[in-house]
Amino acid sequence: MNHAFLDPRRTIVFAGDSVTDCGRRDDPAGLGDGYVKNLYDELGPDRPRIVNVGISGNRAVDLVARWQTDVLAYAPDVVSILIGINDTWRRYDKDDPTSTESFEHSYRAMLDGLQAELVLVEPFLLPVKEEQHTWREDLDPKIDVVRRLAAEYDALLVPADVEFNRQAATVGATTLADDGVHPTAAGHAFLADLWRRTVRA
Repeated sequence: MNHAFLDPRRTIVFAGDSVTDCGRRDDPAGLGDGYVKNLYDELGPDRPRIVNVGISGNRAVDLVARWQTDVLAYAPDVVSILIGINDTWRRYDKDDPTSTESFEHSYRAMLDGLQAELVLVEPFLLPVKEEQHTWREDLDPKIDVVRRLAAEYDALLVPADVEFNRQAATVGATTLADDGVHPTAAGHAFLADLWRRTVRA
C-alpha cells in the first residue's frame, strides 16, 4: 500500500472535526496548522493532492450530512477519517449524547459504497481533568466501532488513542493535548508521524 498510496497523482481528503480543521477555513492554502499541514510539509513536492475538510465541532452525523459536497465532490482516491470525540464530549457538556449504535450507523453511512482507499483514525482522549476519566465509558465503545469497521472495510487503522496514551505516559498528557482533546503543536507532529508511519508500513 505504501508508496502507491501516496502517489502524487492521487487525492487524499482528510475529514473530521476540530482536530483536523485547525483553522483551515482561514488559511489561504486551506490546510490549517495541524497534522494535515504537517503531512503536507513532510511529504514534500512529490506529495498527493491533500484536501482538508475538517469542521470544528462536528460529530459523525454532521460529517454524514456534508459527505457528498465536502468529500465525494473531490473524487478522492484516499479518504482519512478522524471523528468521534465530539460524539462523546456533547454527552458531558451539553447533555446531548450519541449512542454507540447511532455513531456506528453514521460511520457506516460514510463508508458504504465509497470508491476510495480508507484510513480510519481512532478518536482519542488524554484525560487531563478528573471528570474526563469518566468519558472513557462513552468513548471506548466508539473506538471499538472504528476498529471493527477498519477491519470490515479493509481500511488502514491509525491507533491514535493507543499511541497518544502510550506517549503521554512518558512526556505527560498536556504536552500532547493541553485540554485532553485538542493536540498541541507537539501532539499534531506526533499524529502526523503516526499517520505517515501507518500508511507506509
